[in-house]
Parts: sequence; C-alpha cells; structure tokens
Amino acid sequence: MKALRSIALAAAALFYIQATPPSETSKEGITFFQGTWEEALTKAEKEHKVIFLDAYAAWCGPCKLLKRNVFSDPNVGAYYNENFINMAIDMEKGNGPKIASKYGVRVYPTLLYVNGDGSVVNKAVGYHNSDQLIELGKNVLTP
Repeated sequence: MKALRSIALAAAALFYIQATPPSETSKEGITFFQGTWEEALTKAEKEHKVIFLDAYAAWCGPCKLLKRNVFSDPNVGAYYNENFINMAIDMEKGNGPKIASKYGVRVYPTLLYVNGDGSVVNKAVGYHNSDQLIELGKNVLTP
C-alpha cells in the first residue's frame, strides 16, 4: 500500500511539473547559446569564458525543476549570462550521446563547466537551488 501511495505521489508531482506554466521571470533567467557544441567551444575560446553545460534528458524531473525554478531566476541569469557561455543539451538526442560519452554523463541533470579547449573545469550532478548554482559558478571562476 505504501508503494502505491509513493507511486501516486510521484506521478502527481510529475504531472504538476509538466502542467505548471513557467513563471513570468523566465525571460530574465539564463540565456542559452543556440549554436552547436563546436561553435560554443570556439566562442568560449574567443571570449576567454567557460561553458556552462546543462546536460539533461527530456524525461528527467529534476532537470525540469532546474529549468523552471533555477534557470529562470533573474539572479542566476544575471550571473551566468555575464560569466559563462551557457548551453543546454538533451543527452539523448542529436549530438547529445556523443557529448555524454566524452564527458562521462550518466546521471541527469549533470552540470558541466568546460573550457574552450574542451577540458572539464568542474562537474556537478543533481538538482541545485539558485544559491547553490551561483556558488558552483563562483567556485569555477575563482581558483
């Protein structure tokens, strides 16, 4: 009986995540680069910035929560838009599987910080709230 109740609660939570419209502040959050991974690497090299990569899967609940609650946060957007080349790639579509294999992405969400030469600066997995995500970014930028 407890197992059925847990399943029902999980299903209700997923329905809520999918049915709830994004907040109005989503326009003020992180702006994600729309080019290819190779173009992002070139841009990062040229601008002397690190790439922040949200490695996600379309079915991943915590990934959806990050997008809805954290990436849309104006404070997170201001910090990440100024300091990083931001990308979000579905690791199960297009070039995603190749990138996932290269960087050892096995858990979603995986948050990667990558130099323009393709080397990983930092890696974190799982959901992080706004303050935690900003702290991750600061740790990447301050040696």
